[in-house]
Amino acid sequence: MRAPRSRGSQLYLLQLLIVLVGLVLVVAGPWRPGIVAIGMAFVIGALARSVVPVDHTGMLRVRGKVFDMIWMSILGVALIVLALIIPNQVR
Repeated sequence: MRAPRSRGSQLYLLQLLIVLVGLVLVVAGPWRPGIVAIGMAFVIGALARSVVPVDHTGMLRVRGKVFDMIWMSILGVALIVLALIIPNQVR
């Protein structure tokens, strides 16, 4: 199996790995750190999309650069904020 050639594809796979770690945390029990990790993955993806040149974006590119950065930023920040503001449930 060959590694992805473009820097964007490598960053995309790193983003997927962070999301996978977050999902494992959610399933294992500590859901807040898992959701924050998933949100951070999207924020990192937005930052990466802003830095990586267009000819190296690979799988990191969905639409235009501005659209990708905005939707990943909104999704990431929303997940982080929601994970932090949801109150603990006392049983």
